[in-house]
Amino acid sequence: MTELTHTDAEGRARMVDVGAKEETSRTASAAGAITMSDDALAAIERNALSKGDALATARIAGIMAAKRTADLIPLCHPIAITDVGVDFEIDRSLPGIRATAWASTRGRTGVEMEALTAVSVALLTIYDMAKSIDREMRISDIRLTAKSGGRSGEWKRE
Repeated sequence: MTELTHTDAEGRARMVDVGAKEETSRTASAAGAITMSDDALAAIERNALSKGDALATARIAGIMAAKRTADLIPLCHPIAITDVGVDFEIDRSLPGIRATAWASTRGRTGVEMEALTAVSVALLTIYDMAKSIDREMRISDIRLTAKSGGRSGEWKRE
């Protein structure tokens, strides 16, 4: 790609015009992890945090964040999300939690940023919920894992 898509002829930031693009079904998934102490992980597993159920709260936070992506990322188009979700897996080898998120729409632009925003905010919420036990938690490895739809079609991380 030799031309920047989000700048005008004078180099100023702009939103891409997607009006002429075909509407297609589009999906995206993203993943990330939060590493923490054994004590913090045990408290999350036992639902023993003073702030409440970390994973339920993080799931809701991730879903809400996906719906607000265009408010957070300046050049993202607001899109009608048809499905969004967040799941968690306890991983004692970290020790910590792995998060996955997905989003779907039928439209002219993809939902990659929505999936990435959902997983990021879900992990940030876990940090917030458990920080009284472990302030050294580390959020890492946030990445797009797959996308489908649109001109570029299917893509999946190796």
